[in-house]
Amino acid sequence: MKPGVLLHGDYIDENGSLVKNGYLFIKNGKIEYVGGLNPLTDDEEAETYEMPSGSIMVPGMIDLHIHGASGADVMDGTEEALSIMAEVLPAEGTTSFLATTMTENTLHIEEALAQTASFIENQKPGSAEIAGIHLEGPFISPKRAGAQPKGFIEMPNVERFKQWQEKARNQIKLVTLAPEMEGGLDLASYLSSNGIIASIGHSDSTFEEVKEGIKSGISHVTHLFNGMRGMHHRDPGVAGAALIQKELNVEMIVDGVHASPEMMNLAYHSTGPDRTVLITDSMRAKGLGEGTYTLGGQQVTVKNGRAYLEDGTLAGSILSMNDAVKNMMKFTNCSIADIVKMTSVNAAKELNIYDKKGSLSKGKDADITVLTEDYNVCMTFCRGELAYRRKEEKV
Repeated sequence: MKPGVLLHGDYIDENGSLVKNGYLFIKNGKIEYVGGLNPLTDDEEAETYEMPSGSIMVPGMIDLHIHGASGADVMDGTEEALSIMAEVLPAEGTTSFLATTMTENTLHIEEALAQTASFIENQKPGSAEIAGIHLEGPFISPKRAGAQPKGFIEMPNVERFKQWQEKARNQIKLVTLAPEMEGGLDLASYLSSNGIIASIGHSDSTFEEVKEGIKSGISHVTHLFNGMRGMHHRDPGVAGAALIQKELNVEMIVDGVHASPEMMNLAYHSTGPDRTVLITDSMRAKGLGEGTYTLGGQQVTVKNGRAYLEDGTLAGSILSMNDAVKNMMKFTNCSIADIVKMTSVNAAKELNIYDKKGSLSKGKDADITVLTEDYNVCMTFCRGELAYRRKEEKV
């Protein structure tokens, strides 16, 4: 792999400060140098990339919750589907993601887990990296199933999870569950004690039940406001707990569809940049336009920016990460340094990979997203290789 250098680009450093006119040197897939001086010597050859005027370099974005894109879905259980996702996601600034499953029959779940584990073990630089698996369901509440097929919901079960983790070769990194269901607290405790993120989602828990879940190890909230007991003035519910309880990191789908801009702004005033994680929760229709698609064996219609089942239930999104960034900045007036926390730092820390990803620092993987002045993606590097460049950028 030939070394590379990104020239004359502003960037956000590990402390969240904006550095003007910086240089970033890539060697062997890692960040060798980042700072304010040109690191090249006269005898050093490197591929050079001149940063467009007004652009900014940020750490590659990490999507903890994504089902599919460009016609592919994790539950297809094929190498081809995972390859498609890994290849197209850098165009929206994503360099790592958790392949997210659905509540389906056991055979389909196990096929998806096994195929994803195999893909992870053999993936190469140059496309978005699967950093693990997000098991969304089937350990959820039928009262808050949303687009998850109710017929395949199961009670939380530690032994069942152990079987699936073996199929996944220990690649399950995050599990969405309903702690109020029988066995929910036991599973949350097992997950947290084994370094796996226990997330409350598709849950009808009361506020007090959420607090019990936190004591058992729950530290994350799956897609705030959706698939959960909402806020009431006599019971804050799951949504209220997400805003109040400082132990919880909170996923947000910032598309203006899953929650209104005003509610996103209200939520952000409680969670702030340190507890917020931007996700897409996108399904296979992302990037393909309006039409009819499938999710978990169910027919999904995509129209007017919404993906929904026949009964009108929202069924994932068609949101890209860079659109989530632009929307979040518009809805909340947050800074680009805040965005870096919400798209990269927080997720990397939760996954316990901040030593490798999540910031532009010497020694870390060269996962770099270059945003234009209006926060579109113009270049993305995945572990040191250029994975995406916008066609109009002549570098």
